[in-house]
Amino acid sequence: METTSGASARPLPPAFYTQPTLAVARALLGKTLARRTDAGVAAGVIVEVEAYIAAVDAAAHGYGGPTPRTRSMFGPPGRAYVYRSYGMHFCLNVVTEPEGQAAAVLIRALRPSCGLELMRARRGPAVADRTLCRGPGRLCQALALTLSDDGADLCGPDLWIAETPDEERVGDPPIAASPRIGISKAVDLPWRFYISGSHYVSGRPTT
Repeated sequence: METTSGASARPLPPAFYTQPTLAVARALLGKTLARRTDAGVAAGVIVEVEAYIAAVDAAAHGYGGPTPRTRSMFGPPGRAYVYRSYGMHFCLNVVTEPEGQAAAVLIRALRPSCGLELMRARRGPAVADRTLCRGPGRLCQALALTLSDDGADLCGPDLWIAETPDEERVGDPPIAASPRIGISKAVDLPWRFYISGSHYVSGRPTT
């Protein structure tokens, strides 16, 4: 059933994003990501993420130092780092830790909860609910996120993350971990976190 209460909840406080990246990654699971445009509000519950920490992680975009593309990843925390993948898809990351650390959490998948018709208008009318936000590129298309959202304040009026109300949750989410997907460096780090058993998770089958 489509709901709206999670999308209307107060954004998480800025201090949430200053925590260690792996802690933020796990804590984001079960939260609601919401996006407001002139067309309306679309939102979903976060079910899959990946952590990237440039100080120790060769797969992180900021590993070699700041560039115009990665500037937002270096902070401040609580901002969006949006980049284009393979020249086609956009990916949304949540910047974490103190400014200058180049750490972020990639949002990989949502369970849609609000604005499903709006998502279908962007993704295609025949797309199943399960597939609307299943994968980082699909997620950004469904929420109309582009490079213009790079650096956006995640406590702002147009893009935010909030606690999911109890009536929209399914108990405490069982969290599983695995290596990250689609990278060629630091491939063994178990920094992909997801809600085990969720049909909305992308990539490899869940347990």
